[in-house]
Amino acid sequence: MKSSNEFIKELTDELLYFFNGFSSWESSVIKSSELTVSEAHAIEILGSYGKMNMKELAGKLGVTTGTTTVTVDRLEKKKYAQREFTKEDRRVILISLTEKGVEAAKEHHKYHIDLTEQMMSSLSEDEVNQLFNILRKINKDTF
Repeated sequence: MKSSNEFIKELTDELLYFFNGFSSWESSVIKSSELTVSEAHAIEILGSYGKMNMKELAGKLGVTTGTTTVTVDRLEKKKYAQREFTKEDRRVILISLTEKGVEAAKEHHKYHIDLTEQMMSSLSEDEVNQLFNILRKINKDTF
C-alpha cells in the first residue's frame, strides 16, 4: 500500500501532467490566431458573461486590473473589444466584444467543447458525472 506522501506525489504528478497538456493544447489552438493566451481568456470571459467593468473582468480572470487594462488595450487595438461609457455614470467604463470578438469567442469556445467531448470519450457516464462533481467541488472550495 502506498504511503500518503507517495500518493500525494503521484496525484501531484498527474495534475501537473494534465495542466501541462491542457496548456500546451490551448497554446497550439491560440497560435493559429493573432491572440495571446491572456487575450483569448479575456474574450472567452466576455463572450460568456457579456459586458463588464475592468474590476469584474480582472476578478474573473484572476489577475490585477492593471494586467487586465493592458489586455483590453491590446484587444481594442486588434478590434476584438471596445470600451463603452455608461449613460448613468460617465466614470463607469464597460468592456464588451465587437462582432470580431464575438466570433473569436464562439470559435475558442468550440475548441473547448471539442476537447471536453474528447476527454469524455475515454470515460464512462458515471466517471464523467464523478469528474464533474469533483471539479465543481474543487472550484467552489479552492478558487
